[in-house]
Amino acid sequence: TKGIPKKAFAISGASQVSAKACTSLALANGLSFPVATLAKSGKMAPVMLGQLILGGATYTMREYLQVAAIIGGTAVVSMGKKKGSTSSSSALGVAYIVLSLVLDGVTAGFQKQLKEETKKAGVKPKPYDFMFHTNFYMCITAIIISGALGEIGSGLAYCTANPEIFSKIVKFAVCSAVGQSFIFYTIANFDPLILSTVTTTRKIFSVLLSIFLKGHSLSPTGWSGIALACSGILSEMALKMGGKAKPH
Repeated sequence: TKGIPKKAFAISGASQVSAKACTSLALANGLSFPVATLAKSGKMAPVMLGQLILGGATYTMREYLQVAAIIGGTAVVSMGKKKGSTSSSSALGVAYIVLSLVLDGVTAGFQKQLKEETKKAGVKPKPYDFMFHTNFYMCITAIIISGALGEIGSGLAYCTANPEIFSKIVKFAVCSAVGQSFIFYTIANFDPLILSTVTTTRKIFSVLLSIFLKGHSLSPTGWSGIALACSGILSEMALKMGGKAKPH
C-alpha cells in the first residue's frame, strides 16, 4: 500500500524485537522463569500506558478495571502453577524484564500512532502491510543486536554442527508466519490493546486446555485467578457488544 509512514513501522518493529531480546537476556542473566512469566502477564499495563502517552488514546474507568482483572487473574494463575521454586532473580535480570515491558509499551504506542497517521492521510494499511514492514525492521534490528552481542558467528556454527535443526527452524518459521497472519489482522483492524488482551488471556486458555485434555490439576488459588481473568474478559466482550448494539 502506498503512502504508509515508514518511521512508525521502524520504531515499532525495532522496539518489538528489542523487547523479545530483553526477555531472553533477562532469563540468561539469572531471572527465574516464573518471575519472567509473571512480569510478562502484566504486559497489558505498559501497552495501555504506551497508547496513552504516545498514541493519544483514552480509556474509561471500566476499561482500566477490566485490564486490572485480566492482569491480576493471569498473575494469580501463574503463581498457582508455580511449584515451590526457590530460584532467585538477579538485579540485571529484573532490569532487563522491566526494559522489555517498557518496550512493549513503546511498541503499542507507535502502532496506535501509526494507525492515526495513516487515517489522517487517507490510507488504510492491510494486515500484510503491517506484517511485512514490521518484520523487515525487526529483522534489521535483530541482526544489529545479535551482531553487537557477538552471537551471529556462534549461532551459525551451532546450526552447521547440528544440521537437523534446520528442519525445525523451517517448521517454526511456517507456524510463526501463519500465527502472525492472525496477529497482524488484529493489529490492522482493532486496537493494539485488544491484541495484548488476546496474547495475555491465551495463557488462561492454555491452562484450561492442559487441565481438560491432559488431566493436569490446578490449585484453588489458580482457579480463583481464572475466574478473575474471565470476569475481565467477559466484561470487555459485553462492552464491545453493547457498543455495537447502540446504533440500533
